[in-house]
Amino acid sequence: MRKKLYLLLFAPLICLYARGQAPGANVDVQHYRFAITLNDADDTIKGQATIRARFLKASTKLTLDLYKKNTAGKGMLVSVLKDNGVSVKFMQDSDRLIINTKAAAGSVHHYTIIYRGIPTDGLIISTNQYNHRTFFGDNWAIRAHYWLPCVDNPADKASVEFLVTAPAKYTVVGNGLKVLEKPLPGNKKLTQWSEAAKLPTKVMVIGVADFTVANPGNPDGTPVYSYVFPEDKENGLKNYAVATKILPWFVKHIGAFPYKKLANVQSKTMFGGMENAGAIFYYERSVNDSKGIEPLMAHEIAHQWFGDAISEKSWWHVWLSEGFATYMTNLYMEGTYGPDTLKTRLAIDRDAIFNFEKRYKTPVVDSAYKGPMLNILNTNAYQKGGWVLHMLRRKIGDAAFWKGIAAYYKQYNGSNANTDDFCLVMEKACGQDLKPFFKQWLRTAGHPDLKITWEYQQKSNTVVMHIKQMQENPYQFALEYQIDGKQAFVNIKEVSTSITIPVNSAYPEIKIDPNVNLLAIFNINNKPSDQKTVE
Repeated sequence: MRKKLYLLLFAPLICLYARGQAPGANVDVQHYRFAITLNDADDTIKGQATIRARFLKASTKLTLDLYKKNTAGKGMLVSVLKDNGVSVKFMQDSDRLIINTKAAAGSVHHYTIIYRGIPTDGLIISTNQYNHRTFFGDNWAIRAHYWLPCVDNPADKASVEFLVTAPAKYTVVGNGLKVLEKPLPGNKKLTQWSEAAKLPTKVMVIGVADFTVANPGNPDGTPVYSYVFPEDKENGLKNYAVATKILPWFVKHIGAFPYKKLANVQSKTMFGGMENAGAIFYYERSVNDSKGIEPLMAHEIAHQWFGDAISEKSWWHVWLSEGFATYMTNLYMEGTYGPDTLKTRLAIDRDAIFNFEKRYKTPVVDSAYKGPMLNILNTNAYQKGGWVLHMLRRKIGDAAFWKGIAAYYKQYNGSNANTDDFCLVMEKACGQDLKPFFKQWLRTAGHPDLKITWEYQQKSNTVVMHIKQMQENPYQFALEYQIDGKQAFVNIKEVSTSITIPVNSAYPEIKIDPNVNLLAIFNINNKPSDQKTVE
């Protein structure tokens, strides 16, 4: 996901999640089947959900997330609920649907839920910039339950299918493959999309609008489609076609694309881009952003592996989605446009991290945190998470890094992982103990703040460089430097470190971190006029 209008619009929803349920320890939802009926007369939707759930423990209740119809008349009202074909009692309470059931451990139940209402969120029913009516799922992070009964948490993944009945003029796109499209009486149409891979609810969606659809290519056998509004087809189809260049780059470096097709969709998402599995939604004016669309698409396509195929076990590990997508975008841009592009992007991200940490000094992974999620879905998850991956790559080398990334995807595709899971995979790939690295960069707030000075020793024709860590907790890292174009490293393990370096003159050219490889603030004395000479 790329942030857009994030702080203004999304904060109330994140605060709500902090009060919400964790995925039930008693049940594993295996499959969702959502039959949704849309119309142009009003914003009411009719739904019939069929949910297959396997109980891990004996239970008398099943609790799902579903926002109840409120006093303003918006929300979902359930009228029928059946357990394996038999009507059962249920209760709606705010954003919960509590079902009375009798389930033995290991038993599989099929629940049928018939409901209707006007979504308050999640399914965005509105008009596009051309005043044409549209319907777009926009579930991230926990907004699916505003229109779908579900376990609205990334730790519970399931396959999904959507059967959408809508006016015949609309084209419907969704997760997976289109398995049915047929006309219905009354100038309506039924469209069915089905995804067999397990997904978190945050990326289960439909998009319904008047679209122009094109297939710019099938890289590595994966069909790529562009869905744009007809008025934007000239620019949109041209600019969206860059996906056919991005997709094979990630396949080459990570592994096979996890889904049967990739659709890139012009939409009404509140975000810059939303990584819905196999059906990515982009902000409406993205079709005209010929320069910005490539890194935006790279970010969202990277999410198909990291966030969708591999989902975080809990929101405290969301950097495994956003940090990965951020850094994979940077790596794609490096591979496509060269190392200077990577340096520029890393420098921009580093500045963003420092600005953020002036206001909020928290670790990237903070499992003890109990407050609003707004405080953890931030620059830490995106830019700092990406920077940690960059420093990990430099620490273990390219070969071990990509070996570990591919192994991580292979092991956790279709399931969930946390930071420790990722650490173990990378340790196996490189043969090193990475726990101290992960602890200091992900579970410790802040970053190194370095004061660096040096003086020239005339008798020995050397420079003595002094590196002092000014922050509260000292870090351990390799500091890269150049003297007169020659690259070297010094391992920093203490608060203060001094090294002696042979030089060719009293005023050598000294550069600290010339390749932008360390997340640190550098207070450097590197001006000849300031340099001390000691006889």
